Amino acid sequence: MSDSIPPPADGQVTREQAQDAVRTLLRWAGEDPQREGLLDTPRRVVEAYRDWFSGYGDDPHEYLARTFEEVAGYDDMIVLRDIEFESHCEHHMAPIIGKAHVGYLPDGKVVGISKLARVVETYARRFQVQETMTSQIAACIGQVLKPRGVGVVVVGAHECMTTRGIHKRGVSMVTSTMLGAFREDARTRSEFLRFIDVGPGR
Repeated sequence: MSDSIPPPADGQVTREQAQDAVRTLLRWAGEDPQREGLLDTPRRVVEAYRDWFSGYGDDPHEYLARTFEEVAGYDDMIVLRDIEFESHCEHHMAPIIGKAHVGYLPDGKVVGISKLARVVETYARRFQVQETMTSQIAACIGQVLKPRGVGVVVVGAHECMTTRGIHKRGVSMVTSTMLGAFREDARTRSEFLRFIDVGPGR
């Protein structure tokens, strides 16, 4: 950040400070922030960051607060698969692009399926480590819905290893968190993996 812009008293970073930081990075990369094509880049980057990291302003637990108990006694597995997400690696600030698969065994109440996707979205729109994100999604569902079990599988492509460093493309990382019946009962876990088509032989 520019020395000419003192930090605000409350410790929060101002928009102008954020834009000045982008100008600093442009200069460090060898560019001229005053070049015509880059004049508006700091503003665009800051606006993009507001979108990419909007998850810091959301509480994923709130999305699951409204549940439905009139489900005619339904207590079998509920699975929402192929939830696309875009996140960023906290080590290199590079994108992580992938899909999350979420399943749970309700215990008297269910939640709207779009809310499960919003939970994934909220955690994804923060600087992340995929292993942490996977655990966070499962823990949130477990804490709020209190189901008999939760299963979360995340498959992500990390651009920190495809566009830099080892430069290996076509590689994806798979992480999973199983809670309750998904961890304790092999048949339940196998059924979940079969539903999302992730498992041995794929």
